Amino acid sequence: MKTIETNTLEPVNTDFEVRSLDAMCINESELKHPWWYNFKYAAMGMIFGIILIKSEVVSWFRIQEMFRLESFHMYGVIGSAVVTGIISVWLIKRFKVKTIYGEPILLPTKKFNKGQIFGGLIFGLGWAITGACPGPLFAQIGTGLTIVFVTLFSAIAGTWVYGLIRERLPH
Repeated sequence: MKTIETNTLEPVNTDFEVRSLDAMCINESELKHPWWYNFKYAAMGMIFGIILIKSEVVSWFRIQEMFRLESFHMYGVIGSAVVTGIISVWLIKRFKVKTIYGEPILLPTKKFNKGQIFGGLIFGLGWAITGACPGPLFAQIGTGLTIVFVTLFSAIAGTWVYGLIRERLPH
């Protein structure tokens, strides 16, 4: 387990692959709610799906335009998401924002390795071939593109295979 020293007497765990981290805080899944309480998540998912569809970021044609360098549309969407993420992380660090349960949000630095390059290339290749990123898969299925189930099952199978061979891969 990798740790870093902080101002406190207790080291901070930076190994996010250790499943014991789940027990260190109050998880939403541990709280007991009535069954209808989850409608808010379904509603937010539907709103997000509508936004993805209306902005055309789930369009196979828009994705192909991006990979053929024919349109700025997708680069603009991705770029604005990156800028929003940078600003959000800066604000979280600057104002020491806490979770809704009052826990501090820790964002330790991550070590770069060549596996990230290979993983990104494989991810991008799959994205270019299928015209689907894992997030919008469900929005594409929701629009009636049932062929996207093949991509969804392939993504699940790829994740499962990675879990099987993970220990033998360079990290």
